Amino acid sequence: MAVGVDIEDISRFKDKSEDFINRVFTQLEREYCYRFSKPESHFAARFCAKEAVIKALTALDVKGIQFDEIEIFHNENKCPQVRILKDLGKNYKFQLSLSHDRTKAIAFVTVEEQ
Repeated sequence: MAVGVDIEDISRFKDKSEDFINRVFTQLEREYCYRFSKPESHFAARFCAKEAVIKALTALDVKGIQFDEIEIFHNENKCPQVRILKDLGKNYKFQLSLSHDRTKAIAFVTVEEQ
């Protein structure tokens, strides 16, 4: 089992280029974030989650995963979830917690090899 965490300033995501947004976030993530009046808060939280996933997987010696190969979504209970869009050769179980306030976003991830 491994843990990853990341924290970001939301202001960094306020005026990001469409190129950056399209390169880092999946279509599902973009659609979700743009539903809100302040999408930058949601983009920042998802970016934190992706960073935290990469850190946790790296601790398990899984390397080479890209931002657009990690998708953050909400299940039917509105709980944030992690989906890996690349075959990692093994199955992993993720637990994810996201939070943001006016200025900061944070994500904690645990990952366990199944």
